[in-house]
Amino acid sequence: MSNRNNQANKQAARERLRAEREQQKKKEKVRRQLVVAGAVVGVLAIAGGIGYAVLKANEPTGWEAAKEAKLVAPAHTQGENGTEILIGDKNAKETLEVFEDVRCPACAAFEQSTGPALLKDIEDGRYKVRFTMYTFIDGMGGGEGSKKALNALGAALNISQDAFLKYKAALYSAKYHPDEREDVYGKNAELLKVAAEVPALKNNKAFETAVEQGTYNRWVTEMTALFGRKGVKGTPTFMHGDKKLVIPEVPQQQMTQEQYNQLAQANFKKMIDKEFGPAKGTAPDADKNGGKDGAKDKESGGGKGIREGEPTR
Repeated sequence: MSNRNNQANKQAARERLRAEREQQKKKEKVRRQLVVAGAVVGVLAIAGGIGYAVLKANEPTGWEAAKEAKLVAPAHTQGENGTEILIGDKNAKETLEVFEDVRCPACAAFEQSTGPALLKDIEDGRYKVRFTMYTFIDGMGGGEGSKKALNALGAALNISQDAFLKYKAALYSAKYHPDEREDVYGKNAELLKVAAEVPALKNNKAFETAVEQGTYNRWVTEMTALFGRKGVKGTPTFMHGDKKLVIPEVPQQQMTQEQYNQLAQANFKKMIDKEFGPAKGTAPDADKNGGKDGAKDKESGGGKGIREGEPTR
């Protein structure tokens, strides 16, 4: 082979090597650019993820979030934010206000012994009743049973006032009402189990969905905000206008449950007769001055109860 051909081959080899090196450099440059770009995207993604996580961490949860949710008030309510639960004959001239907390043991004792007497007065049109449901025991004892039970009561009220009254009675019943230190009603399953006692609620899908999803949780927070209304901070409490009514205490003595219930109902009747006068068709009890004192109280400004739409705060 001539020297000229040998030189040409060497030159061609060097050119091929140089071209390959240039190509390799270009590939390496592109690779580095892609790596840098990927790193930037990764950093931005991480930063964005951290930012999103921080935002989520700072978002209110649970009942704090419920305060900012859309307000859904149950049917058969009225007043500001639907916080007036007014039940009874619309033509009844008087209104008795009843303040309760579902976890309250004293409320349960009242409902178990005297609830039927209260319901009879409502049915007879003697007065309307406005129920104000508190949830302060959750704050005192921990848990969320009062609030979750109130959401369930709202779901029952959305169906009918009768379903509300019957479900409330079942929640307070000796069969189901728990010790106030136990947050039993903080479990939806327990609330639904109690609801099975009420025909209108048993296997009612709309009711069950409202309980499970907390449909009326925002409404519950509005009801909870009424704590201290008219100075009431304990339950059960009874008001007629701005006047607090007091049920005479049942004597502390050994007795059967039936005897206790009879005395409790008699004492409730004393309180009501004194404030509103005797029920229609009954004679005044002269010894206890029921009718006389009741008429006097009304004439002296005992109050005529609330009207529809009266300010609630």
